[in-house]
Amino acid sequence: MNNNTLEKLDFDLLIKNLKHYASSILGKKLIDNLTPTSHLKSVKKRLDETEEAKILLEAVGGVPIQGIGIIDQLIDKVEKEIVLEAIELTQVSEFLRGCRKLKEFMQSKSYHAPTLSSYSEIITTYKKIEEEINFSVRNGRVDSGASKELKKIRRHIEIEQDKIQEKLEKFLRNSAYKTYIQDFFISNRNGHYTIPIKSAFKNQIEGTVIAESSKGNTVFIEPRTVQKHTTTLLSLQVEESIEEYKVLSSLTGLIYEAGQKIKLNIDVIGQYDLIFAKGKYAISINGIKPQVNDYGYTKIVQGRHPLLEGNVVPLNFEIGKNYRTLIITGPNAGGKTVVLKAVGLLTIATQLGLFISAQHGTDIAVYENIFVDIGDNQSLENSLSTFSSHIKNLAYIVNKTNKSTLLLFDEIGSGTEPNEGAGLAIAILEEVYKKGAITVATTHYGEIKNYSSSHPDFENAAMKFKKETLEPMYQLQIGQSGDSNALWISQKMGIQSNVLKRAKQYIDTKEYNFDFVDETKIRKKSEEIVNKPYYIYQKGDKVYLSDKEREAIVYEGQDDNRNVKVLLDDEIIDIFEKRVKLLISATKLYPPDYDLNSLFVSFKDRKLEKDIARGSKKALKAIEKERKAASNKNM
Repeated sequence: MNNNTLEKLDFDLLIKNLKHYASSILGKKLIDNLTPTSHLKSVKKRLDETEEAKILLEAVGGVPIQGIGIIDQLIDKVEKEIVLEAIELTQVSEFLRGCRKLKEFMQSKSYHAPTLSSYSEIITTYKKIEEEINFSVRNGRVDSGASKELKKIRRHIEIEQDKIQEKLEKFLRNSAYKTYIQDFFISNRNGHYTIPIKSAFKNQIEGTVIAESSKGNTVFIEPRTVQKHTTTLLSLQVEESIEEYKVLSSLTGLIYEAGQKIKLNIDVIGQYDLIFAKGKYAISINGIKPQVNDYGYTKIVQGRHPLLEGNVVPLNFEIGKNYRTLIITGPNAGGKTVVLKAVGLLTIATQLGLFISAQHGTDIAVYENIFVDIGDNQSLENSLSTFSSHIKNLAYIVNKTNKSTLLLFDEIGSGTEPNEGAGLAIAILEEVYKKGAITVATTHYGEIKNYSSSHPDFENAAMKFKKETLEPMYQLQIGQSGDSNALWISQKMGIQSNVLKRAKQYIDTKEYNFDFVDETKIRKKSEEIVNKPYYIYQKGDKVYLSDKEREAIVYEGQDDNRNVKVLLDDEIIDIFEKRVKLLISATKLYPPDYDLNSLFVSFKDRKLEKDIARGSKKALKAIEKERKAASNKNM
């Protein structure tokens, strides 16, 4: 199974939950190494085992899996020909006893669990080895009764220890040494029995200094009177160690001879622990044994995500019969991604042999591959953008997809320009469909939804949404297409109606408004306000028109709409003041008594006005001629 899939679906948390129900380190290790199987027969076998374990646990309450401990490590030591310590032999004995008890128990439960009961036939019992260890090792040490020689040696050790004890107690009672003694007790130092003596008097005592206190105030002296007995005692203790080793070696040898079958016992007991952990898990979640198939049909009845607790909305889901690709749409936080993860993890749990939280009638397809594209794979190590990482994962998935593949795509094609993203997503969905995959994908793209509606083997689904409270209901409705409800939510949240009206217009027509913002709505820099006061254009100002890249003369200053009338090419036109730039003001261009109106009258017109003013007949005739010409033209 693809590691990215397991990671994205939180497979490790499912395994962690299952491990809580294992009784041993060995069982927990097997659970850690547990992987989904893609073989239908293996899945059925695993589910049958879990079913029997659940039935048996419900019938008897518990199974005697005991004494496993670190048995695998101990057998490894034996195989390396390392002699086990007494306490380790006791652990082996406890394991062998646990094997025997479990075999007896399972063989008596063939009615409840015939398959699991049959596994106990593999277990080999070693009651004789149990008894040998229990006879020879007690309370964590080799027992004196383990051999005649050991019993004899220990009796002599006790005699010598008693003699030493008697002589040292006599030393402590001797008033001649009272001044020299630091503390009145016997101290064993490095196998020597000593008396604490004040350092100042160490030369007053016949004996050997064995040790000295950290401050140097006290020395520990072995009196000469016990040295002979100490030598004898040390010799006897060496003999004792040799004899103990013989016993431990003999017992380890028995285990070595049975090593391979004991290892097989370990495997069987570990498997039992794993299977009964599955049974306990099934009981804890009130799980059911789903039907399974290998032809891509999945039907989930009232299913629950394996990792979600509390009041979880159950999932009803179906794919692989009337359609092979399901496109899920709906609002953000509406549960679309949870649906993907639930379908994926319920499938994986089934392929592990786990019961799932659902109702009877649930049928789960078994897949060779399960691929997911959920979330952002961006990292500092690969320096890929979100979209690049997304596409890299999709490329891998498309290449690996075959007819036994489940694909789970979250927001397929997202992260780039919508038209391109939708087109790419549709092409990928087509490609994996042609390869025979079963696909579940979520999207916000209307193009994908429309494509799905038109494809005979695709189906749309929507996440139900409670409009009254803006709450997602986390219910999947197959056969319906949803949207994000963005405009409706915006209205409920107080967005102005004129904004929503334009939004709908833009969605429908793609025709946008490019009007400039009202200049009064733009904030200016404080220095701009101080150093550049608002300028009122005056008649005669020479200005530059930025949009026409021409110079002009102001005819009239700003009106109520902030338009400036200017003379350009013998025509008076309105220009928005933002597009007008002052070059030279009229006060600098003309003297105070200059007739500014003359700027807007041509030379010919000005001459004609002067001629009329002085009574020129020629000028009057010219005017009359123009009047008649205009009159004839109108006729």
